[in-house]
Amino acid sequence: MATEQDFSTVPVLESPSVRLVPLDAGHVPGLVEAAREERERFRFTDVPADETRMAAYVERAVTGRAKGEAVPFAVTDPFDGRVLGTTRFCYFEHWKWLPEHRPRPVGVPEAVEIGYTWLTVRAQGTGVNREAKRLLLGFAFEQWRMRRVTFRTDVRNMRSRRALEGLGASLDGVLRNAQAGYDGTVRDTAVYSVLDTEWARIRDRLDARTR
Repeated sequence: MATEQDFSTVPVLESPSVRLVPLDAGHVPGLVEAAREERERFRFTDVPADETRMAAYVERAVTGRAKGEAVPFAVTDPFDGRVLGTTRFCYFEHWKWLPEHRPRPVGVPEAVEIGYTWLTVRAQGTGVNREAKRLLLGFAFEQWRMRRVTFRTDVRNMRSRRALEGLGASLDGVLRNAQAGYDGTVRDTAVYSVLDTEWARIRDRLDARTR
């Protein structure tokens, strides 16, 4: 069973096609380079366009890690180390159990979100996103023993929604007027999830696709 200590360590996660490493300020130049192409692709996603804003973006992520609120990664190419984008675990959920029903120690979360994910245009559609999500989901369910992993995306972001549905995530619903959109509108948010009881089936299907 997971313990609270497990959530203070950022792991390195790796597959043949992608390597997820702890995000830090040294990744800022690579992220800026990754974000330069076809900015229209990022209109529904928070992808800073210059080094100053990217540095602040990374600093907020690293601060979240120090507070135990997030586990951010740089998505990198395992062959040459090139930065392809970023992703993170965030919004850990600590459910309020009655003491007699609590199944795990106080401080150990029950669910987590995978978010703040974006990839350079050249990496989109190559399988890198699928492999990165496979690594993150595997860690969440097999190491942390999460009960649910949540994903949220702008309801208009059909590329993101198709990718989530391709993973096997289920649409839980749409939150209307949920937050400020990154394009200056008020956005609706599509909420997807994968449950612990679904993971073995989804994992086997993803692994079969990779093979």
